[in-house]
Amino acid sequence: MRLLLKLSGEVLGGRAGLGLDPEALSHFADTIAALAQKHEVAIVTGGGNIMRGKTASGLDRAKADQIGMMATVVNCMTLAEYLVARKCNATAMSSVASLARPYDITAARQLLANRHVVLVAGGTSNPYFTTDSAAALRALELRCDLLVKATKVDGIYDADPAKHPDAKRFDRIRYDDAIARNLGVMDLTAMVLCRDNKLSLRVCSVADLPQLDAVIEDDSRSTLVY
Repeated sequence: MRLLLKLSGEVLGGRAGLGLDPEALSHFADTIAALAQKHEVAIVTGGGNIMRGKTASGLDRAKADQIGMMATVVNCMTLAEYLVARKCNATAMSSVASLARPYDITAARQLLANRHVVLVAGGTSNPYFTTDSAAALRALELRCDLLVKATKVDGIYDADPAKHPDAKRFDRIRYDDAIARNLGVMDLTAMVLCRDNKLSLRVCSVADLPQLDAVIEDDSRSTLVY
């Protein structure tokens, strides 16, 4: 299976969710290296551990988003090096000018086919688009079978489970229903892009990534959006 894994930048920052935490990076590198033994894996990370454009104060929004794009380059290049240290073939590519290899759809597909983990940084390369939108776009460009978003909770709920203990988790939900109910698992652009191109989305807990195969097969441990 070819899958694209969307990770928030905050998880790379460890408990504080800021900067780059060596323990967190080691954990995710181990997890991704294990996944890569069974699947073709592409990765898109957020940049919120360094800069989140839409919440930055005192900066022009477009410029703040550009800084956020570069933050994702830092994340992807660092995570790629942690993977290489584990003898896992990994390549960081970027859609914005950077030290990472320029993103090219054909080259990225070939790398995936040759069992390289491909980490795609730089968002969509445009301001006002989230890394969720970038994840959906790259998953489609790279012909992925599944988009996986790892979050703090084990799926999509009808309310915030941290605030509402009786919140109901969905085993499966259609894109149209998730959009109509404004469940907020991904931004609207990403959801519509996935829906219109028939790309399934699996939302799971970041803690369950080491057991991702079991999670994919068991709807009681995650939410499938289709």
